[in-house]
Parts: sequence; C-alpha cells; structure tokens
Amino acid sequence: MPVKIKNVKKLSKCGLSGIRSGDILLSVDGNEIEDVLDYDFYMTDGKVNLEFLCKDRKKTVKTTKEKCGLEFETYLMDKQQGCKNKCIFCFIDQLPKGMRKTLYFKDDDSRLSFLFGNYITLTNLSEHEIERIIKMHISPVNISVHTMNPELRVRMMKNPKAGEALEIIKRFAEAGIKMNTQLVLCPGFNDGEELKYSLSELSKLYPSVSSIAAVPVGITKYREGLEKLSPFTKETASDVIDIMEQFGDEFKKKHGTRLCYPADEFYLKAGRPLPREDFYEDYPQIENGVGMWTSFKTEYLDYFENLDENSVCEKEKTVSFATGTAAYPLMCDFAKKIEENFPKIRVNVYEIHNDFFGESITVAGLITGQDLINQLKGKELGQALFISSNMVIGSYQEECESIFLDDITLTQAGKELNVNIIPVSEDVSETMQKILEV
Repeated sequence: MPVKIKNVKKLSKCGLSGIRSGDILLSVDGNEIEDVLDYDFYMTDGKVNLEFLCKDRKKTVKTTKEKCGLEFETYLMDKQQGCKNKCIFCFIDQLPKGMRKTLYFKDDDSRLSFLFGNYITLTNLSEHEIERIIKMHISPVNISVHTMNPELRVRMMKNPKAGEALEIIKRFAEAGIKMNTQLVLCPGFNDGEELKYSLSELSKLYPSVSSIAAVPVGITKYREGLEKLSPFTKETASDVIDIMEQFGDEFKKKHGTRLCYPADEFYLKAGRPLPREDFYEDYPQIENGVGMWTSFKTEYLDYFENLDENSVCEKEKTVSFATGTAAYPLMCDFAKKIEENFPKIRVNVYEIHNDFFGESITVAGLITGQDLINQLKGKELGQALFISSNMVIGSYQEECESIFLDDITLTQAGKELNVNIIPVSEDVSETMQKILEV
C-alpha cells in the first residue's frame, strides 16, 4: 500500500529537495515501504536513498533519518488492523450501547504488539507479514494464545483460522522470536486439563516463549445474546493457581525460570496470599495484572523503611483514595502506612463497586466516572482525591482532557464531588510527592 506524505519540514533534506505533501514514499534503499515497521527498519543511522512518486514522476533523495523531515497521515502509515475473531470472552462485545465509537474497535495489529505491547491473536497475519516479522526479527511479540488445542481455539474464538494460526507460534520459535503469551481462562473451557495441555505445549517452545500469563475472563452484565460464561469461584481459582504453581515449580528446577504466572485476580478470588517478589522474577507481565499487587506493596514498604528523616508533613491535611474492590485491602494497608509515617496526614480509602459493568468487574481501571460520583457524593474526601491513572484515558479529541470510560471528564467529576481529582501511577515516590504537595 502506498505511503502518502502528510507534511514535510521546510528546512529538512526532503523539503529542500522538493518533496511536498501528497507525494508518495515508494522505497528506502530499494526496499518497498508499507508502514512504520518497514520505515524504522530500513531507515538506518547512515545515509539512505528514498524514492518518491511526485505527481507523475519519480524522485530520489539521499538523506538520514534525522534530516529526513517526513510526516505521515498516521503513525502506522496506514489503517490499524481490526480483529476478525468473535471470541466468547471478548470484553468489547460486553460493552453497553451508546458509548463512544473508539471503545468498540477491536485491535489485532501485529505492529502495535511490537511498538506498544498490545496482544494479538495471529489470525490477522498474512504470509507476507509472518515472513517480514521473521526477516526483521521483530521481538518480542505479545500473543493471545488462550489454548494450544486447535479445535478448542476455533470454538472459543469463532474463527476457522484460529487453530491453524497456532503454527505461527512454532515458526516464530524456530526463528528465535521472543514471545510473551497469555491465556484468558474461561471456567469449563480452557482451564483444568486443557490448561495443563497448553502449558505443556507452550513450555516446549522455551526460550522463545519467554512468559505465559493466565488471566481470568472478565464478565460484565451486558452479555445478552452471548455464549453463557461463569465467573471463577474460590475453588476454581484455587485450581488454576495449583496447576500453574506446580508447573512453574517444575520448570524453575529444570530451567531456572518459572515461565508461567497466574494473574493477581486468581489469588484474590481464591482468598490466598499473593506470592513474594522473587516469585515474579523480573515481572515479565506486570502490565497484564501479574504481580502488580506484590510489586506495589514491596515498593511502598521499601519507601517507608528508607524514608528520609527530613521528610515531614508540617500541616494537617486529609486526602482520599478511590479504588476497585480488588485493590481495596491493599490501598487500606498503604493508607495505614502513610498515617503511621506522617501523623498529620489522614487518609480515607473508598471502595468503588462497579455498578456500570457489574459487580464481577473489580479492577480499578474499569471504574467509570458516574460510579465514582454516585458512590462518593457526600463523603469526606479532604483536599484531594487520588485515583489510579488507569481509570482515565488520554483525550480522544485533541482539545479534550482526560476522560473516564463513560465520557465523564476529570474536571466534571471534580466539580460534582467538589474536590481536586489527581490520577497517579503505581510509582509510590511519585504518589507520595503529590500527597505531600497537596
């Protein structure tokens, strides 16, 4: 697909050579350019020859990446690839109607897997794209596997190509492509013996398969017309933990790495203590909710243990945290540590139940603005309300501010609650700095 130039910096090499908006980038050093991966791969540190189609004639410009000056229509240089599956557990299919259009787009783009860590199913990949990943040695790639049973994968993803796509994982492994894999587990489908089979098959591809995460299916109250799924219970969550820990223990003895990890939600659902920090090694899938609880707790315990004696709060203040049901006990403990170390700071912690999506959704990142407002109105919030930055997303229009999933802005929620709402990351030092600055 031709790559159209959106803009050219005037004093850049291409600008001075007469390349203009609307011209087409054809190749770099003779290599055809289709998207950002081609462009980044072939635009080396040295000088390269760029071939353009300018109206009805071709033009070649010799330049470096830094002096090139080209800007493209989109970051990817073409349209983002959508998902062709109809997975029985798809969260997007469980969204209510009437939300903004961008929330209903199902991403399954291999380029975004490499660039931003998105997970892909491999069912979208053409032979050309597979060969390109191998040729460029694009690594790591994050893959939603779900099951290594081809027939079951077809059933769960409702795509006839889902089973044969598993062969791509083996091809990547043979080429030395690193892969982080995830299994979205649905009780009665891919847990139990099927989980054992998937772990066994994926482990055979180590070290190319460098991590395996199991996460529980998220079930909202908007499942009318969809296949019936059951949430994990205390017993079934414990079964998953037992399988994965046994497998991980054996793999640790054999290869020195655990390889597979259950998401934090399984431990919380089972009522079992979270593993210690060394269990997660270098936290290979923390963004997938694997080890996030342990990492945060370890970080704040370390912060208070090594607190500078000059770190004091001279003025009395009250602040609040709002979080989901899953993280509520952890945030209560964090608040207690703050009060113990800073006697003039009082911290309230509020547990937000997910009325919007349903009570089985317990993570903070899926709390909506309306649930936050409805459940905190009239509560003592103090001088500031701290929330997880995962609750809000960046603007979907350039002139808009950060918003919740239900399109309520941070400012609107703050006005409703008459408090300054401050999103914070999992960085404890950064959070404490903001609390002290209130």
